[in-house]
Amino acid sequence: MSQAKDNLPPKGKLTSLRYLLRYMLPYKRQAVGALVALVFTSGGVLSMGSALRHLIDQGIAKGDQHLLGQGYLILLAVVVALAIGTYTRYLLVSWVGERVVADIRRDVFAKVLSMHTAYFESSRTGDLISRITTDTTLLQTVVGSSVSIFLRNTLLFVGGFTMLLITSVKLSEYLLLMLPLILLPIITIGRRVRALSRATQNKVGDISAHAEETISAIRTIHAMALEDAENDRFGRLIDDSVATALSRIRMRAMLTGIVICLIFGAIVTVLYIGGQDVIAGRISAGDLSAFIFYSVVVAGALGALSEVVGEMQRAAGATERLMEMMQLVAEIKAPAEPYHFTKTPEGRLSFEHVTFHYPSRPEQASLSNVSFRVEPGETVAIVGPSGAGKTTIYQLLLRFYDPQFGLIRVDGHDVRTLEPREWRSHIGLVPQDPVIFSTTAWENIRIGKPDATDEEVREAARAAAALDFLEELPDGLDTYLGEKGVRLSGGQRQRVAIARAIVRNPAVLLLDEATSALDAENETAIQAALDGIMRERTTLVIAHRLATVVKADRIIVLNDGKIEASGTHQQLLDTNPLYKRLAELQFSE
Repeated sequence: MSQAKDNLPPKGKLTSLRYLLRYMLPYKRQAVGALVALVFTSGGVLSMGSALRHLIDQGIAKGDQHLLGQGYLILLAVVVALAIGTYTRYLLVSWVGERVVADIRRDVFAKVLSMHTAYFESSRTGDLISRITTDTTLLQTVVGSSVSIFLRNTLLFVGGFTMLLITSVKLSEYLLLMLPLILLPIITIGRRVRALSRATQNKVGDISAHAEETISAIRTIHAMALEDAENDRFGRLIDDSVATALSRIRMRAMLTGIVICLIFGAIVTVLYIGGQDVIAGRISAGDLSAFIFYSVVVAGALGALSEVVGEMQRAAGATERLMEMMQLVAEIKAPAEPYHFTKTPEGRLSFEHVTFHYPSRPEQASLSNVSFRVEPGETVAIVGPSGAGKTTIYQLLLRFYDPQFGLIRVDGHDVRTLEPREWRSHIGLVPQDPVIFSTTAWENIRIGKPDATDEEVREAARAAAALDFLEELPDGLDTYLGEKGVRLSGGQRQRVAIARAIVRNPAVLLLDEATSALDAENETAIQAALDGIMRERTTLVIAHRLATVVKADRIIVLNDGKIEASGTHQQLLDTNPLYKRLAELQFSE
């Protein structure tokens, strides 16, 4: 099953929509204004029947030009008032809908950002994006349109049917007898149309997902000469989408034809029966005209209600999904009374008997009884085979996770007593695979320090050996770097990430082989820049190159989540077989 299908919200109970009320409260004045306009317009529509009766009975039937003109002016005034009321209702309802959905999107996005890292191990990115976009768009349709349509047509149905009974009980009885014959096919075929509409959305979702996946992997597609194969796959998806859409169109056309036939057939039948009553003098021509008008109003209201209820059920399902997300509680959060640093931390770090299992791998310990200490200003390299737990140390230090056993301290304070975002603001991270955002070079570097001046950004870029190539871009540092930094090479992206860490001026620097994507010349330049900032702060380095390792004050050898040895480069070469093997195989230049 495609992700698009999985991400469609299920139908929910209409009572779930009550959760939207708290988002509407800040805009209650506009909502009340829209409700008043809705009642006014509904009353205006219903009053047109009385105006029509007056026009026919008092003007046309009696041949009185004055009464005819009077009836015309009354009807025209009702139409103008109805237009003004409809404009007001639509404007206010749409405004409230836009504001409510904007607030919901903001809250949902903030909730996603606040969740702990482990939450994303079991959550699909597509599902989260669907909740922020698809689900909220459904709510926008409901708040900004469907609820108004539902209330308006409910009033029109109740009011219209009341006026039918007042106008002619006999004709109302005939209409009630024909009502089931009208509603049954509308409901039956309408469900099929809605099912095909959802199927069409699924197919369009499949097309979008395939296009996104293909474009994201365009280099691989070109390298493996897969253009024709991908075109064929895309063509099959297009054909499936068109076939489903045509089925929906045929069913919708059939429904339209049947509805026209049944509704107008019923109206013609009532018109025939009512015409006989007019001839017999039991009702007036104006009464018959008003009855037909109210019949059309009631029929239209029923049709609109049958359409909008399905949308509201789908929106109710979306509301349930969004509220479910809003009720999530992040496992990693600040304590009730966190410790706040009054000055920049010294950077003294200690792991004390730390044992940690990732939530997705509870049976396997990523770290087991790990203890070590890093003094302020010390540079410690962490080496070991893949899967030894090197990156896990960074994840715990950043407090993406909390260990199941043991303590991690910063300047003597348990990291769990700190406000996570405040503590992370003192850390500079240069990952092996840096993330470049779809914005300018200025903004990509300034992510490390949002209030950095242009000169600070420029100096950080110069220190990271990035300024020269950034200034050579078409618009210099104002150049848009493309999605995921596609306009930069791997080494250039690495240097932008290093500049981002430099401008942050952190107390603790975490390097995940920051020079891995660089050539020898640039590595020398950047290593010199890193040496400068590493001397002033505590630095942990996940190292894969000998040049990085030999300059460290101390080297920790990890293996299977345990510290196997610790010492200088030469000490470990002489005493630790694993380090010697890594030095020969992995650290060779």
